[in-house]
Amino acid sequence: MIAHFFAVCFHSEINESHMSYIYDDAVIEHILYLSFIYIRSQVAYKSNTSGRVLRRTSLDKTLFLPKKETKLLNMELKVTLSGKGNGSTYSRLSFFLCILLYFWVLFNPVNGYSMKHCRIRESLNTSVLCDGRNLNAVPADIPLLVRSVNIAKNNISQIKREDFKDLTILKMLIMYSNRISHVENGSFSDLVALEQLNLAFNKLTSLSDQMFKGLDNLTVLQLENNHISSIASSSFQLLFSLKVLNLTSNKLHCFKELKHILQLPSLLKLFIGNNSLNSLQSQEISNRSIGLTELDLSRNPLEIFSVTADIFPYLKKLDLSFCGINGSMEWDVADRYFLSNVSSLDLSGIHMSLQGIGSVLQSINFSLASLGLDKIGKDNLINVACHIPTLKTLRLQCNNFSSVSDKMLQSCTQVTDLDISGNNITDLSEAAFRSIKDLKTLRLGYDGLSSVPNATRNLRTLKKLDLSHNIIKTLGCSDFSNLRRLEKLYLNNNLISKLEGCVFLDLRALNSLTLRRNRILNVGDAFTKGLQHLKSLDLGFNKLTNIRTKDFKSLRSLEDLALYDNEIKTLDDGAFVGLAKLKNLVLLNNVIGKSEIRGAVFKGLRSLKTLNMASNAIKYEKDEQLLQPPFTDLSSLENLYIFSQHYSKYMRQSCLPSNFLEGLNMLSEFQAGNLHIATLHPDTFIHTPQLLSLDISQNFFHALSPELFHPIPKLKRLTISKTELESLDFLIEANLTQVRFLKVRQNKIKWTNETVLHSLPALTLLDMQRNPFICDCRNAWFVHWAESNNQTQVAYAHDYPCSYPDDLKNTKLLDLDTHSCSVDLGIFYFISTTSLVLLTLLGSFIYHLLRWQVVYAYYLFLAYLHDSKRRNRQTPHQYDAFVSYNTHDECWVVRELLPELEGEQGWKLCLHHRDFQPGKPIIENITDAIYRSRKTICVITHRYLQSEWCSREIQVASFRLFDEQKDVLILVFLEEIPDHQLSPYHRMRRLVKRRTYLSWPRVGEDTRVFWQKLQVALETRDWPAEENPILTGVERQ
Repeated sequence: MIAHFFAVCFHSEINESHMSYIYDDAVIEHILYLSFIYIRSQVAYKSNTSGRVLRRTSLDKTLFLPKKETKLLNMELKVTLSGKGNGSTYSRLSFFLCILLYFWVLFNPVNGYSMKHCRIRESLNTSVLCDGRNLNAVPADIPLLVRSVNIAKNNISQIKREDFKDLTILKMLIMYSNRISHVENGSFSDLVALEQLNLAFNKLTSLSDQMFKGLDNLTVLQLENNHISSIASSSFQLLFSLKVLNLTSNKLHCFKELKHILQLPSLLKLFIGNNSLNSLQSQEISNRSIGLTELDLSRNPLEIFSVTADIFPYLKKLDLSFCGINGSMEWDVADRYFLSNVSSLDLSGIHMSLQGIGSVLQSINFSLASLGLDKIGKDNLINVACHIPTLKTLRLQCNNFSSVSDKMLQSCTQVTDLDISGNNITDLSEAAFRSIKDLKTLRLGYDGLSSVPNATRNLRTLKKLDLSHNIIKTLGCSDFSNLRRLEKLYLNNNLISKLEGCVFLDLRALNSLTLRRNRILNVGDAFTKGLQHLKSLDLGFNKLTNIRTKDFKSLRSLEDLALYDNEIKTLDDGAFVGLAKLKNLVLLNNVIGKSEIRGAVFKGLRSLKTLNMASNAIKYEKDEQLLQPPFTDLSSLENLYIFSQHYSKYMRQSCLPSNFLEGLNMLSEFQAGNLHIATLHPDTFIHTPQLLSLDISQNFFHALSPELFHPIPKLKRLTISKTELESLDFLIEANLTQVRFLKVRQNKIKWTNETVLHSLPALTLLDMQRNPFICDCRNAWFVHWAESNNQTQVAYAHDYPCSYPDDLKNTKLLDLDTHSCSVDLGIFYFISTTSLVLLTLLGSFIYHLLRWQVVYAYYLFLAYLHDSKRRNRQTPHQYDAFVSYNTHDECWVVRELLPELEGEQGWKLCLHHRDFQPGKPIIENITDAIYRSRKTICVITHRYLQSEWCSREIQVASFRLFDEQKDVLILVFLEEIPDHQLSPYHRMRRLVKRRTYLSWPRVGEDTRVFWQKLQVALETRDWPAEENPILTGVERQ
């Protein structure tokens, strides 16, 4: 990696692939941002020196450099530098980038995922979730590379300067619903990439000058529902990118204080409703145009709305609902063209005179398309509103209209969307909507209607009709006549109990029908004819008990069928015949038993993707194979939910047949929690090789077989919570190498080991909350792993309590002191490496200076062993003498020594060329020869002293002399060797100095004396050396 790093640094170009090799995209983006700052400063310098002006750009803009160095810097992912620029400048920039990246990696290593009070969604590069954790302060362990932090719904009272230090790539910060009353200046100064900041529902009372310093890229700021009463003039001065500001429900009193806010160059939407603003006067705000497109002034006690200059030329949406006090609000727009672009206006509940509202509508009638007049209570305003030629949407909710006459909406001919919900209408004229020629949407909900009004018939252009939340009991055959373009029909929350076959026949274009929360007992023939374009049908929360054969046979286009929360007990064969395009079937929370889920019931559902049969009464007594598995025809099914089946008090446990899932080759998600299952057959999942998510929580498992998971190697999410599991050892052999999410909450797991977690190499999130952990050395590895690993996040690991032993019950698992549980590997490695180095140095020293002494000691040891063996055996000597000589002196030994001693004197000699045992190591032959001989005769010459093997022989003989303290060594000098030539051979010199020796006579001298003395030396027995007779010879001093 280091080599690759430097290769990238000095390569001819920098690209994204190189960067990602070193670190992830978040780091690269951060490095590029810092590099951008450097480059910008360099470019600014060059521009100033060349007399050119560089325009300031924000992070998400493109930066254009001077003429000869045109480069395009994209701050999101990668950098590409043009090859046409100045080479030295390019080298400086690339070198700076590499050095910066190197030090970032060096000083900011990737930390583990475990956080004390938060969890991280998926990876370090996305979101940190700390919401609802009763925190009193901002967590100090937020990773530097996250892009979103959520610490909402806590008890944080203040934001400190160091709370968000170095979070330079954070884009979203959510802190609503805390108790924040104070924010230190500069608290957000490091959040240079932040785009969204949410401080809503806190206790802020004021906004200081430096509160938002550093937020150059902030686009959305939410401060609603605080207690803000004052805003410093420079609070928003540096928020150049701010587009949306929400100050709703605060305590602002004067619109003049918002002057600096309205002058922000990028601001598009301003929400300041529900404050205490009593006037808006353009002369107090600005003398130039403002870029606002949406302004919310609702629920303010406005007395004056005065626009005397064209300061809102881009305003499109204006909300004045519930403004004013007791009808006192005044409207003063000097020129009707000043608000000519407003297309949406809400005057609901406004406290203004009828004449004043009329003035408002006359001032905004050029482009107004949507008008809200809820809770006005004045039906004569309808005529004024409908004279606006561009009006398309008219909302008249909760105006206490008890009747709608023929003439009430007569002038609303151009309206396409009409909402008169919540009016408790008792008299609705049949011709009430006849004048609205292009009506597309009609809302009549919450109007107390007891039947479908005749006024809705024959509306040939109608596409959406809402009759929900009324008291309609019956549907007639002509209720929806001629509504041939109707696409969406809402009849939910009524009292309908029966559906006739003729009710929906005219609804040829209907694609969505909602009938939930009625009292329907059966669907009759309502869906056996017509409705061939219906895609969504909601029959939830009714009283259906049976689905008959072909009940839905005409719904050939249906994709979503909801039958949840009924009383369905039986499903006839072919119940869903005709639904060839059905994708989602919801049978949740009924009383369907096992006998009702069979292949014939689901026949023909070849496109079904999701089947939800949770909360029914499906139960099996045995896990034996079914003769007819229920889902064999559902070859496209991807999601199956059968969790939480209802059981009688007499049946405590259930089973799942081994072939229950047969035919579901495409199944990717299976939820089977709370089925009262104690075991699962190993063949349960052999028919679901594509399974990605499995939830078998809230069952009675004590153990699971690894073979159970072998057929599903692609599994990515596994949830086994609230069971009786005591160990996760089954995962070791389960071959779940792709599992990324493992949730095993609230089991009986006391510890987990290294092998289990290493068997899940792709794991990124582990949730083991509410398990009875033992706080001892058995969990030491897990504690270390949870805190230090940089791949797997252990969710809320710092909150895991100790359940055992009793004296640690009030402590946390991650507070366990693990130092006494393992050897300090650092010290171990230090001692090992130090010892190795010292041994290496010592070995080198000995080899260089004391090599022969070591060899000598080795042979002394061998001799000692040999002598010990010999002493134990007490064997007699085999030879009278062993002759040690150099091969160059062999001629003298054979011609002179051997004939005299063996031939004339009768001694038995041992010669290596004659008596050594073939195949035996030389050193053993030497040792055996010396110790099997009474004496050792060393024939010494210059070549003898230089011979390595002769040196070994005299070493062994010397040891025998030293060990036995007997005269066993005879030195015979064939050549005259002066003392100074013996100096290098210290062992020989020492022997010659301490002992007498024999010298071979010079040429021409008589040799008889020599042979006689040698005979005397050989005749001496095992006397100590100092008691032997003195041989004639020259004694060296």
